[in-house]
Amino acid sequence: MTPVDLSAPCYHDENAARKHLEAIRWPDGKPTCPLCGSLDKARPLNGKSMGPGWYYCEACQDKFTVRTGTVYERSHIPLHKWLLAFRLMASSKKGISAHQLMRTLDLGSYRTAWFMAHRVREAMRDTDPTPLGGKDKIVEADETFFGKADIPSTFKTGEGWVKPKAYDSKMKVLTLVERGGKARSVRIASLTQGDIRKHLVTKASRESHLHTDEASHYVKLGREFASHETVNHSEFEWKRGDVSTHAVEGYFSLFKRGMRGIYQHCSEAHLDRYLNEFDFRYSNRSALGVEDAERTTRAVKGAAGKRLLYQGTRKTKVA
Repeated sequence: MTPVDLSAPCYHDENAARKHLEAIRWPDGKPTCPLCGSLDKARPLNGKSMGPGWYYCEACQDKFTVRTGTVYERSHIPLHKWLLAFRLMASSKKGISAHQLMRTLDLGSYRTAWFMAHRVREAMRDTDPTPLGGKDKIVEADETFFGKADIPSTFKTGEGWVKPKAYDSKMKVLTLVERGGKARSVRIASLTQGDIRKHLVTKASRESHLHTDEASHYVKLGREFASHETVNHSEFEWKRGDVSTHAVEGYFSLFKRGMRGIYQHCSEAHLDRYLNEFDFRYSNRSALGVEDAERTTRAVKGAAGKRLLYQGTRKTKVA
């Protein structure tokens, strides 16, 4: 992680932080109303009672600030602390724990830091519908197991309470990596062809060359792509020419080191947001020419148009 320059005004001065966020959200200097989307209809409200940073939209006749319509709307946390949280999470290769955020930002409570981190992860969520890969490009696909799924024991007559099998008791993650490009990960219910296909063919272009391991569920699915090459890990084959799954395995290496070493525990209800975080950093990594400052700016831009309420962090549905 590149050391953050804490002397920068935007990290300790509220007015400087507000201006920095406004410059990111409205780079042309003309605020766009996040309530109705009107352009050139907003004017600043300079009244002392409301403080700086308020605007009035003449189109919808309502007031807004740079916080409106973002993950930090209605938050009581100062903007300069939000900016520092974005910088820390965007530049920490394996993540930063909620306890560390709480101490660094002096937030006062673990719950505040935990919810703040989840809102930053929501800002990092990729909303680009463009599939990975394309003509003459390689997409690697693989799956991994992590933690424990929220599957209760079942009662069977004559057997009593039966615990789920080891395979079922693990959370399952499917990750696609465009070689030399982005990554997209999703939590899946099982490793059946049906569950994998609905993500594989929507998140990756079928004009791509698909590279996987020897898993049988890819045999039929691979026929839908320009080509399908495999490496046989059971026979200790890791690479054959340019055929490999090194990129997606490298992603899993970072993901598991971060989840086990930094976050240590993750319930099934929150796994998707952690995947958002690791996907974002991988897709905006230094190897692609994106350094910490630009990565932070991209994360802040992603905060617009998204909201996450505390109750919304409790979702459990598997994709």
